[in-house]
Amino acid sequence: MSETTKRVRVHHLWAKKQRGERISMLTAYDAVTARIFDEAGVDMLLVGDSIGNTMHGHATTLPVTLEDMIPPARAVAGAAQRAFVVVDLPFGTYEAGPQQALESAVRIMKTTGADAVKLEGGRRSAAQIRAITDAGVPVVAHLGYTPQSENLLGGPRVQGRGDEAAERISEDAIAVADAGAVAVVLEMVPAPVAARVTEIVSIPTIGIGAGAECDGQVLVWVDMAGMGDWSPRFAKRFGEVGAALKAAATAYVEEVRAGTFPDAAHSFEK
Repeated sequence: MSETTKRVRVHHLWAKKQRGERISMLTAYDAVTARIFDEAGVDMLLVGDSIGNTMHGHATTLPVTLEDMIPPARAVAGAAQRAFVVVDLPFGTYEAGPQQALESAVRIMKTTGADAVKLEGGRRSAAQIRAITDAGVPVVAHLGYTPQSENLLGGPRVQGRGDEAAERISEDAIAVADAGAVAVVLEMVPAPVAARVTEIVSIPTIGIGAGAECDGQVLVWVDMAGMGDWSPRFAKRFGEVGAALKAAATAYVEEVRAGTFPDAAHSFEK
């Protein structure tokens, strides 16, 4: 099996960090996009609770349940032949303590075929991370702006500004690494702070709005592909898929209304 088709595992991610090779990660919520991203060579696919904002029409991720995560996670894991599939533990499924976190993680792993789970929080979530990893389940941590805590944080605001706040993020990163996390997402963190965290922890850092010195990058795929009229400042639009899809749908509607579709080439005569 070639390097481009070999299944990505935890040790491959760690080896990439050691070699200085950047890790690519995108969200995915269904088999169609997961297969496309997998074939494109994306290293990690995140079935994020961002499904609440992007697919379910919620204003935040908070309404998303564990039950909401299972069907898309199963679809993504089933479609991905190479990528390392990570599934978010949504709000309310791990905060009560290690036992709740372990039960949620086990359910995800048994019902979806995913490779890892992800949860938010640093030192406050260290015991949960340890319990899950002790059971043999890889955990990706999430620091900086943590969307599940947006009401406490005052919305999507940059975290880690100032020496004291930067030190807290560094200490949180060390704590989750010591607890057994296999990687850590750094969201909306000043680039110098993310660079420092990347230097001091042995596990890969995956940035989103955290500068170029992280070991990898992640974006919500609808932002990356230009599926809406707005995207966050840190999210580069690598395509205008939304405009192309609208154009295709418009052309379809016009041909149906005009009676030109289906034509003979798209019909069965006998």
